[in-house]
Amino acid sequence: MEESEIDVPACLARVRAGDEDASRTLLGYLRPLVLRIVRSHLPRRTSEEDLVQMAFIKVFTRLGQYRGEVPLEHWVSRVTVNTCLNQLSYEKVRPEIRHADLGVEEEAVVQQLATDTTEVSPELGFASRELVDRLLLLLSPADRLVINLMHLEEKSVEEVAQITGWSRALVKVRAFRARQKMKKELATIMKETVR
Repeated sequence: MEESEIDVPACLARVRAGDEDASRTLLGYLRPLVLRIVRSHLPRRTSEEDLVQMAFIKVFTRLGQYRGEVPLEHWVSRVTVNTCLNQLSYEKVRPEIRHADLGVEEEAVVQQLATDTTEVSPELGFASRELVDRLLLLLSPADRLVINLMHLEEKSVEEVAQITGWSRALVKVRAFRARQKMKKELATIMKETVR
């Protein structure tokens, strides 16, 4: 059975009745979704596969709580995001980035940003992403999540609110504050570079 052909309500009923084949089918259907979410919220010290397994353990142990009021994928997304957030909180270490910690290409990105207001040149695209990843590590797990969802996954405020369970106002405030923190950290690095 292909992923797109799964009858989710029937499969759920079979899973709840203890059908192991249905559990494997549901696992196969949901795995790409869970894997994508985990990859975008992966804590530094936890392996991708471990976090996927943690998410699926929570999904299957809490399946009785799913009432069908929202699509299964939304409910699974929320459980997975919360699993990632919990792990990020557990690993809550916020190192600071110093100019000396940057690689040659990342330093070139900062140098270009410090001296030029145009976009970073395409050949520095990978280094730009590395710098963004370093800046994201300085954020709290909730701030990192909102930046990932809104700016890297390009989700709307409404979609982020559904995934996280936060109000739309809270999503907007968190996104604004997270962007401000990242700008402040980048400005600090840029000051060191210009010296």
